[in-house]
Amino acid sequence: MKTIVLILLSLSAVITKAQPFNVEVSQEGSSPQLLGKINKEALLNAPYKEWFNKNYEEYEPSEAVISKLKTALSEYTITLFLGTWCGDSKREVPKFYKILDEANFPLQRLTTIGVDRERATYKQSPGGEEEGMNIHRVPTFIFYKDGKEANRIVEFPVTTLEQDILNILQGNGYVPSYNAVKIVNDALVEMGTEKFQKKAYKLIPKLEKEAKKASELNTYANVLFFSERQDEAIVVAQLNTSLFPNAAFVFESLANKLYQRDQFSEALKNYEIALKLDPKNEKVDETIKTLRSKV
Repeated sequence: MKTIVLILLSLSAVITKAQPFNVEVSQEGSSPQLLGKINKEALLNAPYKEWFNKNYEEYEPSEAVISKLKTALSEYTITLFLGTWCGDSKREVPKFYKILDEANFPLQRLTTIGVDRERATYKQSPGGEEEGMNIHRVPTFIFYKDGKEANRIVEFPVTTLEQDILNILQGNGYVPSYNAVKIVNDALVEMGTEKFQKKAYKLIPKLEKEAKKASELNTYANVLFFSERQDEAIVVAQLNTSLFPNAAFVFESLANKLYQRDQFSEALKNYEIALKLDPKNEKVDETIKTLRSKV
């Protein structure tokens, strides 16, 4: 029995060590950020309280909508991904907490995860909570009922934050921002990378209607790339060049990924297209000169 107790205590210590709350990390020359699981109390401390308190106090949600949320929210749990470094998170997250407070939503039913801004761990958390969750923009608010995702709000509301929440809970066919990413992510999950690469052209008519900006899929591809899903990142970046053939940066972004994979010939082709579209891009011009010596 003593041995079992010691083992359980050891396991508990490991788990506690692996999943601490309110971890603050700072890199030289940059402001601190909270990573992993955090709570409201952490956001009420400096330096986060400066933007949290201001945006919390200034926001006035609709009383009529809040009244409906008080009943509707009781059947849900919520997971929130944010970046304490992110302007959109600084704007929307305090509003979200105010809505929950006024709707009397118990915060123990809310899990809040801080993700990283650093290039190598871009939009990732130390505990890996974002894995398989398609977190490409922050903040992302995910609503669960009976353990299944009902819907989510991505980065910013379509109408108002509280109305978007109510539309999700009422099942009003709510479609979040960046629906193009959801379409591509769902297709990747369903088909796998190899089949997706062959069939991706079939998605183009639908994506042309859904993708508002070239940056939507570009950011998604970057997130995939830095989370060690490089093959998927490249096929998404290739698809984005078909959707936005006049946007120089999508070809540059694809070329950067190919370059990092030592696919120099393909990288060179895409850098050359990028330079043709944007002849003043000195960085691309220099990279092309370097690559030509490798190919």
